[in-house]
Amino acid sequence: MSNKRTPKDCSDCGGCVRPKSITQEYERDGVRVSVSGVQVLECEKCGEVYFEPGGAQALVEAAESLFALARRTNQHKGKLIGAVS
Repeated sequence: MSNKRTPKDCSDCGGCVRPKSITQEYERDGVRVSVSGVQVLECEKCGEVYFEPGGAQALVEAAESLFALARRTNQHKGKLIGAVS
């Protein structure tokens, strides 16, 4: 994100947005997956999250890959974690 254009104001509330690293969790059929280290812009006032173009889709694809791994390894209960560094 360092070379990307950063919006100065939140489109929802007008608050200031700042870079932040988040963890996103998903659950399906008793399996939880977590993707951590996702870089976003977050509004300090209302908490609205902004992804880089294509970032939300990449996050969904990472979660889908973790669900597929859980199915292949029969980890039907529990949690899988993927980290972005």
